[in-house]
Amino acid sequence: MKDDVFYTRTMAKVYAGQGNLGKAAEIYNYLLKKDPGRQDLIDALSEIESKGFDKDRENLFFLFSEWIDLLLKYNGMQKLNKLKSYIDGEK
Repeated sequence: MKDDVFYTRTMAKVYAGQGNLGKAAEIYNYLLKKDPGRQDLIDALSEIESKGFDKDRENLFFLFSEWIDLLLKYNGMQKLNKLKSYIDGEK
């Protein structure tokens, strides 16, 4: 994990407070792999799961966000191609 230096209990709390339960759960799971006996981490992860965190729904949201971003980029490229065609046609 490239950002594991930021994977702290505090950061997980920040993510959970912002409603990003998926990222918070990811951090808690990472920390539990390093120190499986920590009851505070187990309790925090259980609390997230009790809030109805659904990994599939979270993944779907991420994929949908990526799709929208790509669609916007595609539309931008289409506009640039039309502009290029217009400019090339003037020459």
